[in-house]
Amino acid sequence: MPDDKTDRLLDEIGQLLAEDTDYPLDGTLLYAELDRNFVSPSIFKDLGDRVLYRPPDLEVIGDVLLELWEAQVSKRRWAEIEYVVRGGKFTASFTYPEEIDRDERSFDRRDRIVAKHFGPKPIVYAPRANDEGVLEYRA
Repeated sequence: MPDDKTDRLLDEIGQLLAEDTDYPLDGTLLYAELDRNFVSPSIFKDLGDRVLYRPPDLEVIGDVLLELWEAQVSKRRWAEIEYVVRGGKFTASFTYPEEIDRDERSFDRRDRIVAKHFGPKPIVYAPRANDEGVLEYRA
């Protein structure tokens, strides 16, 4: 699959992930499910004792992911990407539709993939205000 356009788009994804300066880029996982005109990305940051979910900018990263998906030169299209940044380098792995257990719920699969990269740590999602207006994090 790699070609100049693919390499450029993979580099662009890394640059977009680096724009989140609230947390280090190292220890970042972008997991996304894709299909024609469909993209569902999730970004996770390894914080040592837990993993933090960071909401992606769907308009920006979603467009680049769809462009990457459409850039495939073969008729066989991947359905998921795992893009991991560690030690100043990234790795990208692709999963094809026939490799996915369709009986596994999407969120269960996503949590399993996060654990594959970061270990069995709790995932902390964006804070929500409770009834008293106090922000609470849920794991």
